[in-house]
Amino acid sequence: MGSFKKPIVKVQEEERVAEEDQPAKVIEWEDCEQELARLCSLTSALEEAKSKKSVLEEKLHSWIQIESESLSRSNELDQMREKLEHRKLLMGKMSMRSKVVKEKVRKQEEKLSGEIRSLLVGGSSLSVANKHMQDSSRSLAGEKGYGYLKNLQKSLRLRQQFMVSQVTLLYPVKVVVRKASEQEVESFRSSIKSGVPDGSKPLDQGTLTISGLHLTVVSFTKMSFFTDKKEVRRSSTALGYVAHAVSLIASYLQVPLRYPLRLGGSRSYIRDHSPSVEHSASSTSLDTVISTSSKPVEFPLFIEGQDSTRAAYAVFLLNKDLEQLLNFIGVKSLGPRHILANLKELTRTILSREYIDM
Repeated sequence: MGSFKKPIVKVQEEERVAEEDQPAKVIEWEDCEQELARLCSLTSALEEAKSKKSVLEEKLHSWIQIESESLSRSNELDQMREKLEHRKLLMGKMSMRSKVVKEKVRKQEEKLSGEIRSLLVGGSSLSVANKHMQDSSRSLAGEKGYGYLKNLQKSLRLRQQFMVSQVTLLYPVKVVVRKASEQEVESFRSSIKSGVPDGSKPLDQGTLTISGLHLTVVSFTKMSFFTDKKEVRRSSTALGYVAHAVSLIASYLQVPLRYPLRLGGSRSYIRDHSPSVEHSASSTSLDTVISTSSKPVEFPLFIEGQDSTRAAYAVFLLNKDLEQLLNFIGVKSLGPRHILANLKELTRTILSREYIDM
C-alpha cells in the first residue's frame, strides 16, 4: 500500500520545488492575450490531470483494498489448510481406531458364535438329560420305584434290628452300679451325661459288663506270680463275647471289617493286614517279626501264655472294628478305651427308632 502512495507525493513535491525555483516572469501587454490563452490551456490540462489523478487514486485505493482483501483471504485459506490437515490427521487416527474396533468386533462375533454353538449343543444335551430324568422319575414313581426301595430298606433295617436284638439277648451289655476299681477298663461314668470332666471320678459309678463279665487293666499289663488267673480268664472270655458280637453285627450290616476276626471263644484272634506297633524294649522281637512278614498277622484277644503287648494291640484293633461299625451308621466312637461302651452305643443306635429313617 505504501509503494503506491510514494510516487504521487514525490511528483507533487517536485512540482512545488520547480515553481519556487522559477523567477517571476514579466509579460508584455501585447503577449498578455496569448499568455492568457496558454494559461487557460494549462489550467484545463491541469484540471484534466487532476481528474485523472483522482481517478488513478480511486483505482489505486480499490487495488489496495483488493490486495488487502486478497491477503486476508490468503491468510484465511492458510488457516483453513491447517485445519484441513489437522482434520485429515484426526480422520486417519479415527480410521485406524475403527479398524482396530472392527477387528475386535469380528473376533468377539467369532467367540460369541462359538459360544452360541456350545450353548446349542449344551441345550440339546440338557433336553436329552431332562428327558432321561423324567423317565427316571416316572420309573422311580412306579411300583418298583423309590417308594418301593424305601419300603424295602425299612424292611431290611427292621430285620437288622431284630437280629441285633437277638445279639443283645445273647451278649447283654449292662451297667452295674458300684464303687469302681482303678483297674476297670470299662466304666459308665455319670460325667458323660452330666458334663463333669472325665478326670474327676465320682465315688459310685456304673461299670459296664458283657454277660456279667468285666474287663480289667491287670490283664493287659505285665503278668506276675500273684496275678489272679481267674480274672485273666474272665477278661479273655469277655473279649471273646465282644468279638463274636462284633462279627455278627458286621455280617448283619454287611460291613466287611477292616480287621477280620478268627473266633474261638476265650481264644479268639484278630488279623491286621498292615500291622504297626510302636517300638519299645518289650516289643523289639514283635516289631522284627511284623516288619519281616508281609502276610496278615494275627494278634490274640487273650493274655494267658501270650505277650501282653500283642494282646493290648489286639484289643486296640477290636475297638477299631467297633469304631468302623459306628461310623457306618453315622455315630462317633466314645474313645479307644471304651470297648463295651462302644458296643452298647452301637446296639442302642441300631435298636432306636431313628435308625429306621436314616
